Amino acid sequence: MPRPTNIARAVVMACLAAALAMPAQAAARSGGSGPASAESIIVNRGVVELETASSAGISVRIAEDLANVVNDGATRRVVPVVGNGSLANLTDLKLLRGIDIAILQEDVLDYAREQKLLPGLATSISYITKLYNEEFHLLARAEIKSVADLANHTVNVDLRDSGTAVTAGRLFGLLNLTATLANDPPEVAFEKLRNGEISALAFVAGKPAPFFRGLKGIDGLHLLAIPFAPAVAAAYVPARLTGDDYPGLVPQDRAVDTVAVGTVLVAANLEQAPERYRNVANFVEAFFTGFHFLLDPGHHPKWREVSLTAELSGWRRYPPAEQWLQRNLQSAKAPNPEELMGMFARFVDERRQSIGGAPMTRQEKLDLFQQYQRWEGGQVR
Repeated sequence: MPRPTNIARAVVMACLAAALAMPAQAAARSGGSGPASAESIIVNRGVVELETASSAGISVRIAEDLANVVNDGATRRVVPVVGNGSLANLTDLKLLRGIDIAILQEDVLDYAREQKLLPGLATSISYITKLYNEEFHLLARAEIKSVADLANHTVNVDLRDSGTAVTAGRLFGLLNLTATLANDPPEVAFEKLRNGEISALAFVAGKPAPFFRGLKGIDGLHLLAIPFAPAVAAAYVPARLTGDDYPGLVPQDRAVDTVAVGTVLVAANLEQAPERYRNVANFVEAFFTGFHFLLDPGHHPKWREVSLTAELSGWRRYPPAEQWLQRNLQSAKAPNPEELMGMFARFVDERRQSIGGAPMTRQEKLDLFQQYQRWEGGQVR
């Protein structure tokens, strides 16, 4: 980890000196006395607690990337907290002391609102930005050739309050699939899958998910394709798992069609906690201003799917995030050529998948994108 800069070190020393100069009674009110209280004030300055899903997915890595961009060694600090999944994280965000922001699946927000699981949900949270898509992975035994074969079989869908459990339940309903759902952690479920105790294992995570990345198709285990029926298309977006994503599970000459669900960075209602509200506002300023650094090599490739200006229908945006976008709307809307090419390639992949077309090679997409750029240039007069 890089050493603090001279400026950051000077800020820390100045803050320490100011804290040490506090009257004794003020120090006592802050939870202690003397130097220990001063150190506590400095350590907690600007802290934002970010709850993620389990380490089997990618949200822990995403939180690490955010911390690397936001943390400045003196006034801002992101503290990741590993949660038990999107639905549990939503409950924590509303009720658990100290949790400021969380990474959630979009369909979990809709599910919680539809089921009225948390009273006053629409006013107790707001979104900072939409993030990336997470793919639905369905790992099955050799004898299971299609999703339809899972009828009346047992499928593990992670813990009961996880995002996977919500997505699997909704998705299987849209596919009219009747299966028995089990709620073991993915690591436990994998052993049960190998032993034949269950027929499939579902897991929602951004590709390449750490849990699947190192797996090999032992005993005929394979990823199942998800039919993109009209009912499914209304709720989820098409996605594809390739040999580059999972070289041990997917042959290089073919891909597995699946669906994906969006994720979102959500903030608690902290208007009654002014210091925490300011901390999250400072986090937003640093995150949005430094967003372009997250597109550099070394950060997770899923950051290239993120558009800060994308809106989450039916939910209100966190006021400091909305204010930042209003001040910086043009720069926030202006992706660089590499980002444009990435978005164009994803559009082509999703479009061809939705109409049943064969995937295009990277060179074919690049050639088509260049043709589009030439056409676009000809439209400008």
